[in-house]
Amino acid sequence: MPILTVHHRTTYRYRRPVAFGEHRMMLRPRDSQDQQGIGATLDIQPVPASLTWTQDVFGNTVGTARFQGRARELSFNSTFTLRHEVTEPAGIELEDHARTHPFSYAPDDMADLLRCIERHYPDPNRAVDAWARSFRADGAADTLGLLSAMTARIRRQFTYRARHEPGIQPPATTLHLGTGTCRDFAVLMMEAVRCLGLAARFVSGYIYVPSRDRPGAENRGGGNTHAWLQVFLPGAGWVEFDPTNGIVGTRDLIRVAAVRDPRQAVPLSGSWSGAAGDCLGMEVAIRVTSDDDGHRARPTLTA
Repeated sequence: MPILTVHHRTTYRYRRPVAFGEHRMMLRPRDSQDQQGIGATLDIQPVPASLTWTQDVFGNTVGTARFQGRARELSFNSTFTLRHEVTEPAGIELEDHARTHPFSYAPDDMADLLRCIERHYPDPNRAVDAWARSFRADGAADTLGLLSAMTARIRRQFTYRARHEPGIQPPATTLHLGTGTCRDFAVLMMEAVRCLGLAARFVSGYIYVPSRDRPGAENRGGGNTHAWLQVFLPGAGWVEFDPTNGIVGTRDLIRVAAVRDPRQAVPLSGSWSGAAGDCLGMEVAIRVTSDDDGHRARPTLTA
């Protein structure tokens, strides 16, 4: 099982000392059968007056830092290491009744999946709905094949453009423009599969960009936090789909938070008090390494 290490540094700078409000962090990976944390450190400067860890309603780990005093700089330096097992499409086994779409979820599952099935964004002209249904235009379709084709279509036909401003582009806009960020592509596909009656949720985390000597090493989204989605498929559970890179399964994907809506998975948020012109900006640097790299030095990628 490969071992991956994530280094994530965020630094806020100010013209003069300011006061800091509460800061909320989602920086620790979710432990599961395919990824197990084996070590983590978090260095915050200035040192917070208190740091607490809890779980949200989805089971994600959330840290809360509270501060006293003032400073001209606030930095969060997170490092964690995990064992990462790769799940490929060939290893995804569905229950017999779910192998062909459409299918119905079991009543007991449906009660818990409903909020992940309902649409979350307006689609006034039903453009997203029509696009989703085009993948099964002839009626029934192989479920995993349908979802894989949708993932591949976004990767092949849409243009990835980094956008550092917060927020999600409406799915209908992403479909119309044919461009977006990883989070825009994830939300477009979430809404599309919800059109087909499937449960989907948003995943925030990181992606490993392998060395160029590995075939197919052109992952997009390195140097930033990454986003993709999961779809609940009976027999397999929550299955990963990364439309930004055309990945089905867990290859190169490091899960931190899985939520119903992307607003519930902001990696780092907080407040500060000072004059309006005091903020000089934010710098983010993320680096993901693998023990398969032979511990070769890799450049730090800065968002």
